[in-house]
Amino acid sequence: MPTIAILADVHANLFALDAVIADIARHQVDEVIVAGDMVGRGPQGSAVVARIAELGWRSVKGNHEDYLLSFCRGDIPDPWRTLDEWAGSRWMAEELNDEAVAFIDALPFSLLATTDPTLEVFHGSPRSHSEGIGAWTPDDRLREHFDAIEGSTLICAHTHRPLVHRFDDGLIVNVGSVGLPFNGDWRAQYAILDGHGPSREVTLRQVEYDREGFLQHYRSSGFLDEGDITARLLYREVQAARPFLVPFLKWAELTEREPALEALDDFDAVYEPGISMLDFLKRIDPSGRF
Repeated sequence: MPTIAILADVHANLFALDAVIADIARHQVDEVIVAGDMVGRGPQGSAVVARIAELGWRSVKGNHEDYLLSFCRGDIPDPWRTLDEWAGSRWMAEELNDEAVAFIDALPFSLLATTDPTLEVFHGSPRSHSEGIGAWTPDDRLREHFDAIEGSTLICAHTHRPLVHRFDDGLIVNVGSVGLPFNGDWRAQYAILDGHGPSREVTLRQVEYDREGFLQHYRSSGFLDEGDITARLLYREVQAARPFLVPFLKWAELTEREPALEALDDFDAVYEPGISMLDFLKRIDPSGRF
């Protein structure tokens, strides 16, 4: 029976990736798969892609691969080229070298494990790499996602929160995030699956890494200063293992504020790390127009 390690959402964090590589080496795995978003939301995109390519690990394309590719190609709205709020995205796209761009551009939307073709890997869901599957997903929607594949195991990521959901005839596993977890545990997270079929064993791994070294790289690389508001919020996400960037942008939209550094104090006054996005949106706008 195969043993498969699956990781995702490295998000340009080489420190976390190297810790996971070392942890995987301590287990006898038959295959390693990357479920997308190796780049974006961090300052070490080229190095992360090079490491994964060197190891020969197969990967699917995540939404952040597509997102940064749009910047690399210049296929973006004009305001994104100049406004400070997009400085972080421009920095991350410019950091990607030609080899990294070519590698992520060639990634598929989904793939089957070579050691077990009943296991299919997506970044988000079978419908979209930007659709997350999590503990909040209704059972009927989980069933729809599972029924969209031909095998017995659906692997996903995107939410940065692990999930194991079993059906009588199958299994959905969200492997969490290596480089930027959002479940309050800052350690690098991934999954190891043993066996075959719906009853296969799932082990969710958590691995300590040099987080302070990574935060120091934010500073020494210039990303923290040059990436403006985006980099500041991503820095907080690494520190807290909670989302800040998307809640801030949504808050700015609903309150009609400029998404700039000057607005952070007002955002901090209403945002509570760990609150669900839905509850936060209700707090901002009880009318529910969001």
